[in-house]
Amino acid sequence: MKHTDVKRYWEGNADAWTRLSRRGYDVYRDHLNTPAFFAMLPDVKGLSGLDIGCGEGSNTRLLAGRGARVTALDVSEIFLRHARRPPAPEQWAADYLLASAVELPFTDSKFDFATGFMSFMDIPETERVLSEAFRVLKPGAFLQFSITHPCFNTLHHRNLRDENGITYAVEVGGYFEKTDGELAEWLFSATPPEETEGVPNFKIPVFSRTISEWLNLITDTGFNLEHLEEPRPDDQTVRRYPVLQDAQVTAFFLILRARKPEAGAVSRSAV
Repeated sequence: MKHTDVKRYWEGNADAWTRLSRRGYDVYRDHLNTPAFFAMLPDVKGLSGLDIGCGEGSNTRLLAGRGARVTALDVSEIFLRHARRPPAPEQWAADYLLASAVELPFTDSKFDFATGFMSFMDIPETERVLSEAFRVLKPGAFLQFSITHPCFNTLHHRNLRDENGITYAVEVGGYFEKTDGELAEWLFSATPPEETEGVPNFKIPVFSRTISEWLNLITDTGFNLEHLEEPRPDDQTVRRYPVLQDAQVTAFFLILRARKPEAGAVSRSAV
């Protein structure tokens, strides 16, 4: 499968995804992944940034709210239409472009930083995504992105629950098995039944990669790996959003930050 094939599925997901997420049902994003991502993000005030795979623009707007000058792109025209019409008109603005992460329409060394919020694992040509991000970043600039955790988001994944419905372990398998666009179908787990009537499941092409493959792709591209996080919700957050309890048992997400070496410097991965 190619990124051009993936585009078709995300066009089909975009309207329902935007509607449900803007109603607050993407709990894992809003109350786990996004807070952890921004807690790890360096200061971007006054910097020029590129948000790769922006979807309906929720996190792009938060980046702009940090004082960054943000350009965002996505392959889905429908997502971009929603991104240009934020739920609150007074929210921070960004420039939105229709473009693919594997063919960035920018000159070399243009941006001070780049981000990818839960988008890179959905693109089959990962090495091209990383090499294009590397190309358009200035020397010394950073790339930060989040993905589903390779170790726990496997082909076989089953929560083991006690008599009270509390997850006490997660059964995983098929970590080394390869997928190339096999479809996963689901909706946000926090969506109430009355909101799902007549709403088709999201259809998500899945591309599996081991954690070593991810890390090697980053360093082979020329980046210096700088920081990793595996966000875990605290007890207070779980009391407010009980659906997040299973994310206290295993990591759902992996957030990575890598930096392009300064001009004339040698990447540590090449030493």
